[in-house]
Amino acid sequence: MSTFASLGVKKEFITSIKELGIKTPSEIQEKAIPILLGKRTDFVGLAQTGTGKTAAFGLPIVQQVDSSKDVVQALILSPTRELVQQIKKQLFKYTKHYEHKVFVEAVYGGEKIDIQINNLQRTTHVIVATPGRLIDLIERGSINLKEIKTLVLDEADEMLSMGFKQDLNRILKYTSGERNTWLFSATMPEEIQRIIKTYMDSNAPRVEIDRNSTVNSNISHQFIKTSLKEKTNAIIRFLEARDSERGIIFCRTKAGTQNLTKVLQEEGFSIGALEGDMQQRDREKVMRAFKNESLQYLISTDVSARGIDVSGLSFVVHHQLPEQLDYYTHRSGRTARAGKTGVSIAFILPNELERIHEIQKELNIKFTETSI
Repeated sequence: MSTFASLGVKKEFITSIKELGIKTPSEIQEKAIPILLGKRTDFVGLAQTGTGKTAAFGLPIVQQVDSSKDVVQALILSPTRELVQQIKKQLFKYTKHYEHKVFVEAVYGGEKIDIQINNLQRTTHVIVATPGRLIDLIERGSINLKEIKTLVLDEADEMLSMGFKQDLNRILKYTSGERNTWLFSATMPEEIQRIIKTYMDSNAPRVEIDRNSTVNSNISHQFIKTSLKEKTNAIIRFLEARDSERGIIFCRTKAGTQNLTKVLQEEGFSIGALEGDMQQRDREKVMRAFKNESLQYLISTDVSARGIDVSGLSFVVHHQLPEQLDYYTHRSGRTARAGKTGVSIAFILPNELERIHEIQKELNIKFTETSI
């Protein structure tokens, strides 16, 4: 079993991550950190959400910063403001005991751009950004990325599925030069392969965390057969049986999310909803309440759930099975994080049994039929 010290992580960082409860490296950390600390290189890391990717790229980033230089040395792109804020917070915590000051700034939409421009006037070594806001800052000439040594694309497949393809291409072109690119993704669609081929070294080291161990390592995959008429009652019985456990219910559509939320709230459940048309402040209010456990459950569409990282969730409910296979992986990955176990349960109509078999085969997982 390797240790962070044997991977080349400095002892001040090890003290910090121990305080965060990270004692031994996860598989992606164990495989990526020595490569990223070893020599300057492009890098491709294939790993699901919740496998410890932030420390896998974050520790090498902060360890490689030359704090005597007052320039931006690393840029981390992430799909949502929640993830951007979270990464910034993690990097700050990693450097708590480090003798050199590493300054990290976060830039994202939904906050006044003038405040962010102002913050970037200060010493900044690492920028964590959403692609759209970064483009705004580049166009205004308010950000200098000419000296960056490392560009990290975190959750690259999610950035593409959220429509950032053009922005990513512009940023990759704009920052081309001496920098290395570290790309992390849960899946490898054609667009990601094209980015790797166009902008990265063809000999870049590639680390793939075994899909089986990440999709279902500690997750029990289950399904319940029900009818359209009975589905909501079946979900109510399921929630009643889970007592104080917390989880997320995924719906395919905005209307489905709103309807189910209304019914469950009327039944007295402590529940909030995330869907596409919400104002940013309403979204943040719901997320805050869910994170601080004022809300027990969350109902969300797939797109609205991008970037949610809440620990201690016991289960994920699929009100309907997702249309895309990748979405099943992303949904299920919200539970069983940080070594805990969890349940991913789909409420299906009899004619959807074939889809269950498809998902089993494609993702190499095993579903069990269950009842409430």
